[in-house]
Amino acid sequence: MPKKSAKNAGTGANLGFEATLWAAADKLRNNMDAGEYKHVLLGLIFLKYISDAFDEHRKVLVANKADGANPEDRDEYQAENVFWVPKEARWVHLQAHARQATIGKVLDDAMVAIERDNPSLKGVLPKEYGRPNLDKQRLGELIDLVGTIGLGDKENRSKDILGRVYEYFLGQFASAEGKKGGQFYTPRCVVRVLVEMLAPYKGRIYDPCCGSGGMFVQSEKFVEAHGGKLGDIAVYGQESNHTTWRLAKMNLAWRGDKGAAKYEDIAGFCRRATRDEIAAHDFVLTPGRYVGAEAAEEDDEPFGEKMKRLVATLRQQQAEATTLDAAIVANLHELGFWADTP
Repeated sequence: MPKKSAKNAGTGANLGFEATLWAAADKLRNNMDAGEYKHVLLGLIFLKYISDAFDEHRKVLVANKADGANPEDRDEYQAENVFWVPKEARWVHLQAHARQATIGKVLDDAMVAIERDNPSLKGVLPKEYGRPNLDKQRLGELIDLVGTIGLGDKENRSKDILGRVYEYFLGQFASAEGKKGGQFYTPRCVVRVLVEMLAPYKGRIYDPCCGSGGMFVQSEKFVEAHGGKLGDIAVYGQESNHTTWRLAKMNLAWRGDKGAAKYEDIAGFCRRATRDEIAAHDFVLTPGRYVGAEAAEEDDEPFGEKMKRLVATLRQQQAEATTLDAAIVANLHELGFWADTP
């Protein structure tokens, strides 16, 4: 009998290497609270992902140095939508310091360097690895563990290994945190149903409580599954919890959306309102009070001419409808399902 893979209904992820990786990582948590550990672990996974992608492209540039390619030119990476990773943040450098007492500061410096050279990540990455109460030996062991999985190279990107790990870990953290986990994680099956109902083939997608960005990720998967182009949709979102907003930024950034969770006012669609404005409306959040109306297109066509044109179009459509009705009746009559009299 063929072996069947079990499934976790809570996350939708296959219980394979994800569960094994989580079990190993969770052993290193010690007495750290799940909400605190979440950023320690997911931050390392983010570093590993962008380092893998960077290293893969760097090898290509090294191989093409004779043709003028420069493996230390940031533009060479940005042109291919690859995050530029400075030397002090590359995984090989972190791995070399994993067993040293200074590893916490090394990681914090790495995060600062990445944000410095990638403005879209400013204020997003965790920078608390050097705090005294974080066990540096366990932190080093965690680096060694994360180092065993390939995430950002082409082969693993095609398998969405990162997405599987991230989704599974978010589900586990949500479970560990109890009700508070709902602030950043909605089960994949629920989000998928919502996306299927919305059917976002093209246009704008707005999530006013975007959490860790699951709606955006599932919308992209919907478009790809139906043969569409990711450029056909634009995502907009907001999140009141800054910690959760950081998760969303990381979630979308490593999927290639460098402007992840970016918000802009669009008349008739969405608008960022200040607390004072909301207070003036007695904290009523009905969108229409704030977003206004989309600017109407100018219509300088004289009313009389417009009505003649519309009536002519209506007559043409009525004639086409009559022709279609006759064709349907003829087909049903031929099949024996239409009698001359009811």
